[in-house]
Amino acid sequence: MVMANKRGFVLCLVISMDVLGAAAGILRPPPMYVFGESTLDVGNNNFLPGPNVFRANAPYYGIDFPGVPTGRFSNGNNIADFLAKRMGFWSSPPPYLMLEPNPELLVSTALEIGVNYASGGSGILDSTHAVMQNSSKNIPLSKQVQYFKATRAKMAAATGDAAVMSTLLARSVFLISDGNNDLTAFATSPQQRQSDAATFLADLISNYSATITELYGMGARKFAIVNAGLIGCAPAGRVAGACAVGINQLAAGFNVALNSLLAEKKKQLPDMAYSLADSYGLMHDFFTDPQAWGFTDIASACCTSGWLLCLPTSKICPTRSQRDQHVFWDSFHFSQRACFLTAQAFYDGPAKYTTPINFMQLAQQST
Repeated sequence: MVMANKRGFVLCLVISMDVLGAAAGILRPPPMYVFGESTLDVGNNNFLPGPNVFRANAPYYGIDFPGVPTGRFSNGNNIADFLAKRMGFWSSPPPYLMLEPNPELLVSTALEIGVNYASGGSGILDSTHAVMQNSSKNIPLSKQVQYFKATRAKMAAATGDAAVMSTLLARSVFLISDGNNDLTAFATSPQQRQSDAATFLADLISNYSATITELYGMGARKFAIVNAGLIGCAPAGRVAGACAVGINQLAAGFNVALNSLLAEKKKQLPDMAYSLADSYGLMHDFFTDPQAWGFTDIASACCTSGWLLCLPTSKICPTRSQRDQHVFWDSFHFSQRACFLTAQAFYDGPAKYTTPINFMQLAQQST
């Protein structure tokens, strides 16, 4: 019954947006298709069966919005939600695994809003989940792309018009944020550390390149990409309160290579457009001058459990205002406030946080 209600809500959301948009004469924002890791996951992991799945489906996740856990690794909305809001939607597109059992609902949602395929714990490399905590189950980036391929096939069958599909996907935004888990797995696994870092980064970039090429081949033209953050400064990465330098250096190397990859891809792929968001630089600014952003705590989790995630038994910051003053909600993930500021910076914030254009310019760019 709960799932039926969720699907009904999504369908009503799609219809309401059509009616309201038409009545107001507002140009509907382009659909958004979301790929990546837990920073963008809005509930896909809730639908993965069995144990050893990182899920945000229990208190105190969601305590500030909507008041119950939704599968977002936050006390409320996450980065995907706030970016969608900036584009003109009410929240992130819904999770694929919630929509997939109902093909009609999947297609209508995909055509109007988009779909979120992101999965907590995912990696650019399929092997990353095997070296994460307890070999946790997730949807790696490659499988997320295959889910989109299946969605696209259903969309094409429903529309029956190749030109319509081509136009729709060309104006859509493809949001991707992945790599943090790969970098964490490499830095923390003794087996992984035996590999050469340069070879590892080359593998990551090669797989990322293949992902972009495959999505482009299916009609994607606008790519909103988020680079790796200051992973070693998350509560789980700190050593004696200080940021872990080694993993941050690894993330910086990945970011340089990713920047070069996207510039090269734009030369190779006709009509491709991209915006690369600098999560690393933004987090550096959070930590350098926290008061300028409204933060009083940049190092500890607001929800602490003695484990990596927030749990019903955790100790939490008691008030919403205190939670807003923390960069991190749990040992890995941003608070809702930090997610809001991140989306704001990437969408239409200072030019230093995005290159060569910002997310707003990307979304509004004609194709």
